[in-house]
Amino acid sequence: MAQHSEVSFDDPGRHAMAQRCTWVSVVVNIFLTAAQVVAGIVAHSQGLIADGLHSLSDLVCDFLVLFAAHHSKDPADARHPYGHARIETAASFALGAILAATGAGIIWSAGIKLQDLGNLPPVAPLALWTAVIALAAKEGLFRYMLHVGERLRSPMLVANAWHARSDAASSLVVAVGIVGNLMGFAFADSVAAVIVGFMIVRMGVVFSWDALQELIDTGLSADEVDSIRQVIIDTPGVSSLHELRTRRMAHRSLVDAHVCVDPRVSVSEGHRVAEMTRKRVLDTHASVADVLVHVDVENDLDHDVNSHSLPDRNALMQQLSPILAGLPEAQRVVLHYLNGRVEVEIFLPVDVLADLSAVNRAEREIARRLKDQPLVSALPINYQQSVFPLGSGC
Repeated sequence: MAQHSEVSFDDPGRHAMAQRCTWVSVVVNIFLTAAQVVAGIVAHSQGLIADGLHSLSDLVCDFLVLFAAHHSKDPADARHPYGHARIETAASFALGAILAATGAGIIWSAGIKLQDLGNLPPVAPLALWTAVIALAAKEGLFRYMLHVGERLRSPMLVANAWHARSDAASSLVVAVGIVGNLMGFAFADSVAAVIVGFMIVRMGVVFSWDALQELIDTGLSADEVDSIRQVIIDTPGVSSLHELRTRRMAHRSLVDAHVCVDPRVSVSEGHRVAEMTRKRVLDTHASVADVLVHVDVENDLDHDVNSHSLPDRNALMQQLSPILAGLPEAQRVVLHYLNGRVEVEIFLPVDVLADLSAVNRAEREIARRLKDQPLVSALPINYQQSVFPLGSGC
């Protein structure tokens, strides 16, 4: 089987290729619709007329695809911060609905004709030749559109291609029904029309169902999620992953992840871990459009209630002010919210160590007072010299 290269989602020629492919389908379906309906009327073939209406539904769907392809490339804006890619999904849903309605109408009409076979005129050979030509044209159109759709990784174009394949299958059924009618089986043509109708309904339901799954934010497949999960877990600095959510947006997908990092790292280092996680997923999964990484120091699903009930810095420092009485003013206070409690890390200037006995007494008093403060799990005191940034000249 011949291999074909895929086109990047950001390639500016992507939408031009999609539109060119769809315009080819439009031209073919205009020709087939006219030929099948006219030949069906002249040759008295209900099956051929049904197939012509199927081609007409293809034509309507082609214009839906053109509309969606034109508008889905619009950039994100204030009302659509994630872009307009789901216009393709909405078009696929509409395409499926049109197919289902068309198929139901064909079944109804053919069912009525089957109740009065005695008054049906014989089918002329012209219908058979038209059906064979339509079969060849639709099969060729299917192969062309599937090639382009897979290259662009566009579910809408692939759906339209398989729609063309269903047309080819329906033309085959119609041809067999016409042959049966020409051999003297008067019901064969109408039965072929009913079969075509069921084929159209089934294809329409499948397309609409698949589009609906995306519109309700159904996640990626288990294999895709497992692959993304492994990339995240293998990122340096990520200690664990406790929440991973995915959803599709037309030919792309979006990922949300909650990762845990060492609770002692700085905010900037935690941010870098998040950015590296995002970059690794984007680099290894071409279909992912964006990754939102939330950094945690522990599994927030386990401590969600306790963490939210803990006081903020200002309130906590007010509660600790009586406990810290007797210590010099701290150069820096670092709070660690862990396991539903707070660890308060205090940094004092190193010169306070000149009176070591006073420092020891103050620390013992603080330890005694902490017994009455259930929110604080620990209060380590550090002593440091002043730190100057590099390049300051000090």
